Amino acid sequence: MIHSILIANRGEIALRVIRACRSLGLRSVALHTDLDRSAPHVLAADDSVHVGSYLDIEAVVAAAVASGADAIHPGYGFLSERSAFASAVEAAGITLVGPSAEVMDKMGRKDAAREIAIAAGVPVVPRGDDAGFPVLVKAAAGGGGKGMRIVRSAEEYDEAVAAAQREAASAFGDDTMLVEKYVEHGRHIEVQVMADAHGNVVHLFERDCSTQRRHQKVLEEAPAPTITDETRTLVTGSAVALARHVGYRNAGTVEFLLDTDTGEAYFLEMNTRLQVEHPVTELVTGIDLVEVQLKVAAGEPLPFTQDDVTVTGHAIEARVYAEDSFGGFLPQAGTTSIVRWPERARVDHALESGQVVSTAYDPMLGKVIVHGPDREAARRALVAALDDTAILGLTTNAGFLRALAASDEFRDATIDTAWLDHATVPAPSPDLARVFVAWVQAMLVAVVDAGHPFQNDGWRGAADPAPTVVELDETVLVDRHRGRVGDHAVRQLSAESHLAVLEIDGRREQAVVNVQPHIAEVVHRGQRFVFDRPDVFGDHAVDAGDGVILAPMPGTVLDVRVEKGQAVSEGDVLGVMEAMKMELALKAPFDGTVEQVGPTAGEQVALGALLFEVVQG
Repeated sequence: MIHSILIANRGEIALRVIRACRSLGLRSVALHTDLDRSAPHVLAADDSVHVGSYLDIEAVVAAAVASGADAIHPGYGFLSERSAFASAVEAAGITLVGPSAEVMDKMGRKDAAREIAIAAGVPVVPRGDDAGFPVLVKAAAGGGGKGMRIVRSAEEYDEAVAAAQREAASAFGDDTMLVEKYVEHGRHIEVQVMADAHGNVVHLFERDCSTQRRHQKVLEEAPAPTITDETRTLVTGSAVALARHVGYRNAGTVEFLLDTDTGEAYFLEMNTRLQVEHPVTELVTGIDLVEVQLKVAAGEPLPFTQDDVTVTGHAIEARVYAEDSFGGFLPQAGTTSIVRWPERARVDHALESGQVVSTAYDPMLGKVIVHGPDREAARRALVAALDDTAILGLTTNAGFLRALAASDEFRDATIDTAWLDHATVPAPSPDLARVFVAWVQAMLVAVVDAGHPFQNDGWRGAADPAPTVVELDETVLVDRHRGRVGDHAVRQLSAESHLAVLEIDGRREQAVVNVQPHIAEVVHRGQRFVFDRPDVFGDHAVDAGDGVILAPMPGTVLDVRVEKGQAVSEGDVLGVMEAMKMELALKAPFDGTVEQVGPTAGEQVALGALLFEVVQG
């Protein structure tokens, strides 16, 4: 029996396993480094143990023993496919939620797995010396696109192999290379298998992961949209035969390359762990793979037969990364200010507002997964879900994913594994984002100026109210009376909690907007835009007559930065309040001393409430 699971991972997969443990009534134990001490997966688990590194086999096993765990779920990445880790877990008398060390060792190496596939009657890619150029040089011990090079001529071969070996040695500690025919136009098809300790092996049909960049998957879907029934039968049958031949146990994925020029399917490798993209299989089959993993690890037989597994509808997953896809795919880091995940999708994530994202770990922040009755319905649902995805504070690839999902190429399922390496996905225009920021800023100025005889309402004798001048990366005129922002016709539909919904030139648009004193951020259709701006709130956000600063509107005081008797200089921030879910900095009107501090952080204040008083001298 298994009662307690140590999760040897972090982030969204750790939270995913914790949810399955909770569903089965199992105790969950999280691992954490110093950096992750207060991470979401640590807070969600029943218990937690500190380790210096998620890659330290001895420390991870010792943590499992110390916490009283019966089993370890490795998730994916880190130690999940290390046979040395599996051996250490077995030696400690703990159950690994995965295959045995022996099987992992056999299937974890591409060269050994190839020979096993041949023995099991599974079709494999021809070796490079049998196929001629181009060839693919890849690390025998690796994965994730590391240690791979495409070689198109004999002149490139030696240098490409040397580079791949260096990368493989650094990433995996093994520079053994495998050279195979390179398929120019291929689709990446993979089959989910599940096997128990009683000899039962089933497949849960296939996924298509062809939308990838430099061998890193971007979008995944199930079922595969382009394969024939004959190919589906071939790959699913081959996957089961391979798993049975090697004595596999628990969840695994057998990957194939479909040559779209010839229609032939070849075995690539077997991943001896749960896959990142497992949710699309869960959504089309209705089977919780992690729960089944835990039951199988406990010695139970599979709770279904092959005939019980059916596919309903279509599912697509998008991986959200901390990277600037329109700026060379460079990794990003920082602290999130606002995080909004879509409500009309399944989202596996571990990212919240105010969270620090570092470059110390994998850049994947979460996964947005949708399901529909058919592929086109699922694709439209994904576009809508990515429209609702907003991460401010750092740049992500959400806008790139949205553009990709909305593209004709993805709609028509014509993207192969090499397409993203050569195609150009146009960057979204900042035009509509600028309209949102300008409108919201003008709205805030109008509100905070209200309530006194000299309010800046734009009134002019015998004329309509004057437009508001908003300075962003360019000067924008906002005429809220006529509903104009520059050349655009605008009608406000709603504005609450940073979410603005506008009708722009007759089309409904929405964006998450965060206007700060010197910077304005907006996420529109998943893409983050940042506009530098002058300190407008410094001029308009407070009533500073005689040094008395009153609340410009009802709201919440977020931060109080001064105390009575403190010396301040003109422009120093005394506190921050939230008004209409937009933050306003409350600043000292001149050099002086703080005479009064009215509110405390977190306090609700009324319009006109005394917040601060500064006296000169």
